[in-house]
Parts: sequence; C-alpha cells; structure tokens
Amino acid sequence: MSTPSTYDLVIIGAGPGGYVGAIRASQLGLKTCVVEKDKCGGVCLNWGCIPSKNLIHQAQTFAEIKALEDMGVEVNPDGFDYGVVQKKSRSVTQRLNKGIEFLLKKNKVELIKGEARIENVGKIGLSDGRTIYGKNIIIATGSRPSAVPGFEFDHQRVLSSNDILAMQTLPKSLIILGAGAIGCEFSYVMNTFGVKVTLVEMVDQVLPFEDDEIAAQLKKAFTKSGIDVLTGHKAVSMDKSGKDIAVTLADGNGKQQVVEAEKVLCVFGRRPNTENIGLEKLGIETEQGYIPVGEYYQTAVSHVFAIGDVVATPLLAHVASKEAEIAVEYIAGHAADKKIDMDAIPSAIYCEPQVASFGLRESQAKADNIKYKKTVFPYSAIGKAVAIDQGEGFAKVLIDPKSREILGCHIIGHDATELIHELLLAKSAELLPDDIARMVHSHPTLSEILMEVMRGTSGEAIHI
Repeated sequence: MSTPSTYDLVIIGAGPGGYVGAIRASQLGLKTCVVEKDKCGGVCLNWGCIPSKNLIHQAQTFAEIKALEDMGVEVNPDGFDYGVVQKKSRSVTQRLNKGIEFLLKKNKVELIKGEARIENVGKIGLSDGRTIYGKNIIIATGSRPSAVPGFEFDHQRVLSSNDILAMQTLPKSLIILGAGAIGCEFSYVMNTFGVKVTLVEMVDQVLPFEDDEIAAQLKKAFTKSGIDVLTGHKAVSMDKSGKDIAVTLADGNGKQQVVEAEKVLCVFGRRPNTENIGLEKLGIETEQGYIPVGEYYQTAVSHVFAIGDVVATPLLAHVASKEAEIAVEYIAGHAADKKIDMDAIPSAIYCEPQVASFGLRESQAKADNIKYKKTVFPYSAIGKAVAIDQGEGFAKVLIDPKSREILGCHIIGHDATELIHELLLAKSAELLPDDIARMVHSHPTLSEILMEVMRGTSGEAIHI
C-alpha cells in the first residue's frame, strides 16, 4: 500500500479562489494540491462570468446590424442560429479550462480530480477512496443558484443561471425574476437577440445594491430598448399548466397582475456549498450557510481557512481570488494584507449600458447621516463618447466636503467596467480629486469623463 501524500496546503475547489490560491502558494514555496470535482475555473469560468460575457459580446455584435443598416448595408438575419452563439460561449470556457490546468501544472500544483471531504484536522478523504494530508486546508467550494419554494427549477422551462447558459434555442418570451447583475445581463442578451423580456424586481429599483440614480438610468435604457421592467413587484406564484408559464405578481399595495412567457429565469441569489464537506467533523458551525472567518480568512479551527463564496463577502470572482492570496500569504508567513476593505471592491455589471462602482452610495450616505458632496458629469459632454455613438450615461462621484477624500464612484455608460479602476486606484493611493483633475488625459478618450467629473468637484469642469 502506498504512503498517503502529505502537502503543506490542500485547497478544496479550483475556482477563481482555489486555483489562484494554489498558484500563489506554489510561488511561495508551499507543496500544494487542489481538489476539484468538476472542471477548473469554478462557477465563474464554467457557468458565470466568462460564458456570459461571451454571450454579451456576441449580442453586442448582433446589435451592430442596425449600425450597418444605417450605413446602407443590407443585412439578412434569417440564417441566425443561437445554437452557434451558445456553442461559441462553451468553446471559450473549454479553452480557458485547459489554460488553468496548464498554469497549475506549470506552477507544480497537483490537481486531483474528485470530491473531497474533511475527516479531521489535516486529513482529507477523496471520492476514489484515497486519503491525503494537508498541514493547512483552504475551503473554496463556491456556491450554486438558490431555489425558492414555488419557483423550483425544472431546468427546461423554469431556469437557473446555469440552465440559460446551456440553452441552445431561444424562447419567444422570457420572464426574469430578479434584477441583480445576472438578471440585468441576461435581460440585455435575450432582448438583443429578439426575445420578449419581462424583468421583475421585488424592490423599487433594478440593481438593488447600486446607486439609485444609476439604477434609474439603467431602467430607462432597458425600457427604451423594449424590455418590460417591473420594479417593486414580488413574484407570488407560478402556474406551469398552460402553454406559457403564468407568474402572478403583487406590487407594494398588494395589487396583483399576471405576466406570461414561454420560459422563466429565476435569479434569486446563490447559496454557499458548505454541506457535505466535513465541517461537522471539525466542529465548524455556519451562519446562514456561510463559514465565519477572521482577518486572514482563518476559521475557528487552526490551520483551516475559507474563502470565496462560502464566506459572507460579495460573491465575486475577484473577491475570491484576493481572499485566497491573503490566506495563502498568511499561511506562508508573508502576510501583507488583511481582510479586503469592502469600499475598495469594484462592482461591474456588463449589460449595455455598463454599470460600475465602488464605495459609498448616496442612499447609504443619507441613511447613515454621512456628509458628502456629489458631482455628476454626462457621457454626452465627452467628445469620444459622442464620436462613437455612446453618449448615454454619466459618472458620479461622492467626496468628503472637508477632507475631499473620494468616498465613492458610480458610472453608467460605455466601458464603465474598465473606467472605474482609475478612480479606485486613486482612492487606494489616497489621491484627491485635484490629482486626477490635473492629470493630462489623452483626447479624445472616454477616460476624460473621470478628469471632468473630478474637476467638477471644485466647480471647474470645462465641457459642461
């Protein structure tokens, strides 16, 4: 019988937290393995960020048909095949899967395919019957779509976010329940490809965790594009007995209406994968399914850590990756950072127009009685935006009126998800609005909106 393998670090899950942590651990000299029951890349690469962004890219290309027609080009879309679109999104995923496996191998990280269950501190049982040992363990098992009673997935007509990514033919109509990032992104994609979309959100705005003015602008853009947006409406029940699915909605006053569609996409959030991994063997208790952690993502049990979607931080790939690095550097004795500052996490939604933000929201400032100064600058006053027919949207910053510290930034418009990082870097470096306002920005570029909005904090914007 062979001797069980022993590692400095065993990571359970090869998503954007697990595989990044594994590579960083190897860089720091730790003998590392990562156990993955499915494909490398986790939800983000396989059933989230990457395939959905490919669909968005293809939808944007499809939308250019009108621009071509405006130039006199005749385009016949009769041969359009959504199955080809979906297949391309999966091919991108497969290529990146192989890329991650290559990176793990290049960095001398052992990849073990199979399920893992913690049997004791430092002892992990594998689904093939083997046992491995790890001086340290990182739990990075991710999350899954959350089902709500009465709206259970049947994976054919009532869809999860995974299901819609696997869908090879378009429905004529679609109800999307939940107007968070996923709901808004798929609203854009499906609507662009000609599906009749009804987007429903229980609270009074789309993107409930974004700035209210940004959300209002997105709702306006969606409505203009033909999406029926119903905010302040709760899904009460669902009837699948007819040809179309009938969903009963109730507004804030209890008034009900019924909307019908061929299919329903339910995006009510996600649930952490913390069951059946051995937490009870360690005595680790979860809170609403999430694992409590310390400032370096250590659990209540020594040498056991948890990162990504299994901890109560934003369920974002870039958050999981950074948390993994912090935990690994702590394990290796190279601790540089502690828990991520929530105000330094960028949010990005990739519908059109794009939405990006970080830090303080205006509604939050009002609720917490935080003093602030707001400045807004429109895309329509930026030469590059007008030149490329992308004049919709605005940038908004909140600063401390005394110290002039940047408190938050919110952008809606073309390439907002790329633009946001200049101001986030400025905040992280403790720069002030004047530092950005005085910096020379190339002309014409969309980034000039950041210079102008920062000039606006002093009442010195030029182009408005």
